[in-house]
Amino acid sequence: MSQDARFEDGAESALHLKAFDADSVAVISALIQDAIFPITEIKWEPKARRLSLLLNRFRWEDRALAERQQRPYERVRSVLAIGDVTGVASQGINRQERDTVLSLLSVGWEPGDDGTGRIVLTLAGDGAIRADVECVDLTLRDVTKPYAAPSRKVPGHPE
Repeated sequence: MSQDARFEDGAESALHLKAFDADSVAVISALIQDAIFPITEIKWEPKARRLSLLLNRFRWEDRALAERQQRPYERVRSVLAIGDVTGVASQGINRQERDTVLSLLSVGWEPGDDGTGRIVLTLAGDGAIRADVECVDLTLRDVTKPYAAPSRKVPGHPE
């Protein structure tokens, strides 16, 4: 008898995920919720039609295992790359304030006509980054080994 995979099964592996539809965007959104990144780690490459962010991602997939083993929660550096981007806009952030650290709350997909649409990165503090895209093309890849989360806490949100 086969058994369904569990979220914890991926706890020890580096992530490398691709999203090509709305459902898989939601999976990536859940995994990068509460990622933090300096504003200087946003890279828009118009000729390559790519928007990339270097994130410090909380390892949600490792949370239960860390609690069972009574060890620190972890973060990992990850790259979120959005492909087939035709334009980028932002609100509520000032790219000139180079010391700003942003907190990512979610990634959403807003469909348009004929497969086009928008990837919307919602940030804490009413900020947002919008990427107009020809199709859903997201990649999330861990690029370092995990490290103990400096806060030693699970990210939380006021209710």
